[in-house]
Amino acid sequence: MLDFVPNAVHAGIYRALAAGYYRRAGLDLSVIAPGSTSDPLALIDAGKIDFALADGIDVAQQIAQGHDAEAIMAIVQAPLGAPIALASEHLRSPAGLQGKTVGITGVPSDLAALDTVVRDAGGNPKRLHIVTIGFNGVADLEAGKIAAFTGYWPDDGVTLQVSGYPVTDFKLNRWGGPDYPGLVAFTTKRLIRDDPRLVQAFVRATVHGYEDTLRAPKRSLGDLLKLNPSIERKLASASLAAYLPVYDTGGVPYGTLVPSKIAALSRWLLRNHLIAHAISPQRFGTNAFLP
Repeated sequence: MLDFVPNAVHAGIYRALAAGYYRRAGLDLSVIAPGSTSDPLALIDAGKIDFALADGIDVAQQIAQGHDAEAIMAIVQAPLGAPIALASEHLRSPAGLQGKTVGITGVPSDLAALDTVVRDAGGNPKRLHIVTIGFNGVADLEAGKIAAFTGYWPDDGVTLQVSGYPVTDFKLNRWGGPDYPGLVAFTTKRLIRDDPRLVQAFVRATVHGYEDTLRAPKRSLGDLLKLNPSIERKLASASLAAYLPVYDTGGVPYGTLVPSKIAALSRWLLRNHLIAHAISPQRFGTNAFLP
């Protein structure tokens, strides 16, 4: 199960499907979109699906709550969420959001991210006027209802840019936050124990698809669009270009869960009262199934 509707961040998965990597690994893989962002976590926990994608924060919180989740590879190596504002606001730093109306989805980590970036810039988060808007950030920003919103910079930010609304984003890892994997593939400790060969087959085929994407992004874009014809090419192309730098692992094998990044995420979640106890990199996930 994907974390959202099919889009450019999933290009490596659709490349692996189109190239037959899953089939060659002995997998008959069905890829489905969630009905809501909580579905991947709930359905993995219930044993209804084998593998899913989610934000590293969500997986860490699932683990902290005592669930069986365990990450098995990183899809991207940096946070994808960020406060996004129109470039016409002429903001030089997140501190410029003081006195302005900022939309959040309602997820608790949105407030923690806003607090982090504004404080890092020397501002006071209490001076923001925060409203809950769900996932209407792009439309509300275009309509002038808000000055900024917390969204995904390679998706929401790119959507605005392609629509003719230049934006400024304040990425969490550049303004005082952890440089954690913003999207991971995960399963359960139970499946890892009971069928490690299945987990290894899934991870290696998926890694192959993303390695192809790094080498030949246009080919993977074509695979994504062929299998999802409703996706707009111009938007997907621009979004994939934004994702490519955060696919790059900076010298470690693609898919690696970097322990120092997981430790930084745990410290940040604890500091912001989003988890009750620290999560070790070893409990968060494993690199044992990477090629």
